[in-house]
Amino acid sequence: MMNGGGFTEMAKYLVTANYTTEGLRGLAKDKASGRKAAIVAALKGLGGKLESLHYAFGDTDVFVLCDFPDSVSAAALGLAVSASGMVKTRTIPLLTVEEVDAALDKTVKYRAPGA
Repeated sequence: MMNGGGFTEMAKYLVTANYTTEGLRGLAKDKASGRKAAIVAALKGLGGKLESLHYAFGDTDVFVLCDFPDSVSAAALGLAVSASGMVKTRTIPLLTVEEVDAALDKTVKYRAPGA
């Protein structure tokens, strides 16, 4: 996306992750700081950047807020991480307020089911 300064901003994504039992053993060995370093390196290799990383209680083990230059790069990370078999990821593209306003300004010809 272009900003007012004329350069392309990266898109923001929220990646949620859940460790498998084997993945939790790897986390215990690497420590959270080791996993963060691995995430930063993977993002950098795809032209992305880490904004924040949080571990949590509950249904989701990890929340990663990051920037990617494009959806293909975001998908590549999710596929590679999930293919390891140690972590299952979900990648959620995030929209800015301005992007939602632009979407709301578009005319959509849609008929609801049964209408």
